[in-house]
Amino acid sequence: MYSSLKSEKKWNLQVVLFIPQSCLPVHLTYFFLHLLMSWTMPSPSFTFTRNMENRNQSTVTEFIFTGFPQLQDGSLLYFFPLLFIYTFIIISNLLIFSAVRLNTHLHNPMYNFISIFSFLEIWYSTATIPKMLSNLISEKKAISMTSCLLQMYFFHSLGNSEGILLTTMAIDRYVAICSPLRYHMIMTPWLCAQLSAGSCIFGFLILLPEIVIISTLPFCGPNQIHQIFCDLVPVLSLACTDTSMILIEDVIHAVTIIITGLIIALSYIRIITVILRIPSAEGRGKAFSSCAGHLMVFLIFFGSVSLMYLRFSDTYPPVLDTAIALMFTVLTPFFNPIIYSLRNKDMKNAIKKLLCLQKVLTKSGKSGG
Repeated sequence: MYSSLKSEKKWNLQVVLFIPQSCLPVHLTYFFLHLLMSWTMPSPSFTFTRNMENRNQSTVTEFIFTGFPQLQDGSLLYFFPLLFIYTFIIISNLLIFSAVRLNTHLHNPMYNFISIFSFLEIWYSTATIPKMLSNLISEKKAISMTSCLLQMYFFHSLGNSEGILLTTMAIDRYVAICSPLRYHMIMTPWLCAQLSAGSCIFGFLILLPEIVIISTLPFCGPNQIHQIFCDLVPVLSLACTDTSMILIEDVIHAVTIIITGLIIALSYIRIITVILRIPSAEGRGKAFSSCAGHLMVFLIFFGSVSLMYLRFSDTYPPVLDTAIALMFTVLTPFFNPIIYSLRNKDMKNAIKKLLCLQKVLTKSGKSGG
């Protein structure tokens, strides 16, 4: 019943080091998208590329964020807590990733998926938080058109990859709890490697056409984004043309979010049903602890996604809108490594060993010097 928690000896070095390779589309797609937008985007400064009716209107080359407090309103008070949170997110996720990669006892599908999720979380936070920090200490809260499109693309692509990966993790837990004897026959290292790569590749490809289309839209003013980062709907609302076709894609994305959430929810309903049938209390506790962390991450992640994009109202008050955006972009990545490290005994032991190894290497380096 708990075979998913045992180490898998068949994981070779190629699979252990698979994550950075599987997520290479992050870097390759950045180059491709930047090159593609350099062809499709209007030239910077004030060029006249409008149609016959709007020939005398100038093209917007940057956007201004209005969701940030001004310097005189105490924006520096928000800078240092946000810097601490971002530093914590990067360091904690690097620790989880390194602990799983370097500890052979954690070379099984569940921890492999956790390490990939941590790797994606680093870039997911980096897509938005550094620009937020920059805006908090600058008088002009601006972002260029190209940077805005790249931020939208990477933020949502990484979010898509994480959502797909969470679905994969739910299926992994379903097989481990509901079919423990067949678990290692089904969740083979090769299948896990394919699922890992598929999550990254599909997550980055699904949004590419929409971003390329948005890059060709005319923006002639106003250029104020009522948000703290570049998001699809606020940017589309500034376009000087009909964007209904693109908004249809957003409806499709919303339906996808709902379907993904339902798949994970149904998986856990079945998992909880099976766990409750285990006769011993100790057995139920061990079985539930193997999936409790993922369930909590799922609730936080999809809860924030739902508040952000599955709205009953088109507009929220600015303060509430900013609070939801902060929860979605900052607090969710902040809590995820805490859940995976503090609630998991194997992960805590692996991180302690990693830190002890680091201390030993540091001391030996000093003594050798």
